[in-house]
Amino acid sequence: MDTLSKKQRSWNMSRIRSKDTKPERIVRASLHRMGFRFRLHRRDLPGSPDIVLPKWKAVVFVHGCFWHRHKGCKYAYTPKTRLRFWSRKFEENVARDTLCRARLRLLGWRCLVMWGCEVEKPARLCAKLSRFLPMTTAHVRPNPTTGRTRTAEA
Repeated sequence: MDTLSKKQRSWNMSRIRSKDTKPERIVRASLHRMGFRFRLHRRDLPGSPDIVLPKWKAVVFVHGCFWHRHKGCKYAYTPKTRLRFWSRKFEENVARDTLCRARLRLLGWRCLVMWGCEVEKPARLCAKLSRFLPMTTAHVRPNPTTGRTRTAEA
């Protein structure tokens, strides 16, 4: 049985964001610090990816572990009430995610899924982003005072 009233539960659920979540903002900030520039939520692409890097034909989805069923994650628990509803909801979410990534790959896009729990560990986040994106001139930024280039890590 739910411990909250129907009105309280409705209010809680209405506060769950689909865009500009904290994990998404953290990933965007990391990419920006690495020198990458991107677009957000391009609706002309399947699944409206959270982050789109058109120059590299790459997209990043920032998924919440609960809603998108991150396997083996402690946050991907199943509520104890309305099991049939929740299992169907989660199955549909996962199927839609898989279909969107497949459609993007058919269009020639590379896809990366970042999970909410991975974003909590900055070293793990940067390592995963670095493996996915090319280490090219995106990481070389000119010093505003001297005009000389230096790497983002320096």
